[in-house]
Amino acid sequence: MLNVMEYQVIVIRSVTSIITLFLLSKLMGRKQVSQLSMFDYVVGISIGSIAAAMTVDTEIKWYYFVTAMGIYAGIYILIAMASIKSLWARKFFEGAPIILIQDGKIICKNVKKVRYDINSLLEECRFAGYFDVSDINIAIMESNGKVSILPKLNKRMVTIGDLQLAVKPDGLVANVVIDGCIMTGNLKAIGKDEKWLLKEIKKQNVESLKEILLATCDVNDTCNLFLKNEDINVKHCLE
Repeated sequence: MLNVMEYQVIVIRSVTSIITLFLLSKLMGRKQVSQLSMFDYVVGISIGSIAAAMTVDTEIKWYYFVTAMGIYAGIYILIAMASIKSLWARKFFEGAPIILIQDGKIICKNVKKVRYDINSLLEECRFAGYFDVSDINIAIMESNGKVSILPKLNKRMVTIGDLQLAVKPDGLVANVVIDGCIMTGNLKAIGKDEKWLLKEIKKQNVESLKEILLATCDVNDTCNLFLKNEDINVKHCLE
C-alpha cells in the first residue's frame, strides 16, 4: 500500500510530466496526426513513454526523465530545422513522394516499395472518389503516407470558373441543433431565435427536437435536418 507521501509524489510527478509534454509540444510545432512522418511518430511515442514512466517510477529522479524528454525534443527540433534548410536531409528523414499510379496504370514496384497491397491502394482511390483506376492520371504517396490523386482531364470535376458563372457569396454553416439540443449561442450568432428554428423544423414535418441528430443553417437561412432514425437504404459494398 502506498502512503500519503507517495501519493503526493505521484501527483506532483504526473502534473510535471503533463506540463513538460505541453511545453515540448509547443516547441516542436503543430501537426495533425495525418501529417506525421514515421520519425515524428517514433519521437512522439518515445517522449510519451518517458512521461508515463516518470509518473510511477519514483525510484528514478524526476529530472532524469525531463532531461531525456528534452533531449528527444531537442534532436527533433534540430532535425526539423535541417529538413527545412536541406533537401537531402528532408528526403532522408521524411522520405520522398512516390508515384503509385501513372496514366491509369499501377506501378507495381513502387506499390511494393511502400509496402502497400492492391486492396489498400484501391481503398485509397475510393476514399478520393475514384472507383476506376483508369480514371486516374497520377496517384502519389506523400511522405506522410497520404495518397494524392490527380484525375485525367476528362474525369475532373467542372468548376464554377470553368462555367464562368456568377455565384452568391458562401460562408460558414451554423450547427443549430445537436443531438436534440438547441445551440442557443449559435442561433444568436446568426441572428435567429428558437421561435424561428422551431418554425423551420415544423416546415419539414418534424414534430420533436428529440428526432433530430443534427440541424444546420447556412448563409441563405436554409435549415437542413439530419434525423436520428432516418431510414436510408444502404447498398452492399463490393469485395
